[in-house]
Amino acid sequence: MGEFIDMQAEIGISKHLGGFPATRQLLDLCHIEVASEVLDVGCGIGVGPAYIARTHDCHVVAVDLSPKMIEWARRRVREEGVEDRVELLVADVLELPFEADRFDVVVAESVLAFVDDKPRAIQELVRVTKPGGYVGLNEFVWLGEMPDDVVQLTHDLGTLVLGAEGWRAAMDGSGLRDQVVKTRRLDPMVELRSRMRWIGLRWMVRAWGRALLLLATRPEIRRLYKTVASGAGKAFDSSGYGLFVGRK
Repeated sequence: MGEFIDMQAEIGISKHLGGFPATRQLLDLCHIEVASEVLDVGCGIGVGPAYIARTHDCHVVAVDLSPKMIEWARRRVREEGVEDRVELLVADVLELPFEADRFDVVVAESVLAFVDDKPRAIQELVRVTKPGGYVGLNEFVWLGEMPDDVVQLTHDLGTLVLGAEGWRAAMDGSGLRDQVVKTRRLDPMVELRSRMRWIGLRWMVRAWGRALLLLATRPEIRRLYKTVASGAGKAFDSSGYGLFVGRK
């Protein structure tokens, strides 16, 4: 996980499937319209918390394991003029630095695939959620037969990707009720457009510039990029994203 996340942090991008449509649907399923405080776990470069603060009348706390990602997130919320409504912290999903029963809504998008102990992570998300509040995940899922080389690639990148039933099983022991599961297959072109809209053209151009510089100057980045690119096509053929929501 370290190398892949570190590469994203250096470039100034973060993995997020489904773009704004996926996030909007996830927030709707979590009934964010009545939330006063929201926790975004694994916020990456800060697009999610900035979007939530900009479009909903709530305070947002966002955490990420990477200090570099939090630096990008601080820049993002400043540029979008919402820094007074977003609190950013370095924190681990397995040990969140918050009291129990605090947040109305807790979301994690493209985070738990990188966590080996998914049930424990979900329990921690539930712990900090108020009774009656919602926990929502947006995660990569297998929707078809997984080629052995793609499975190996995901392992090499530090991820443990599950099918929809695997994610549901990880949620089942959490005590969450009224669970909703929605899955969607990935379309490479739609996903590319969604990613560009999610990050924004100006941020994307800057990120491309940093990526080209890293590829030109860092052999280990070139090797990692080739590893990721080698299995991307096959991964799209048998994967998608899933929205998993439950009420505490």
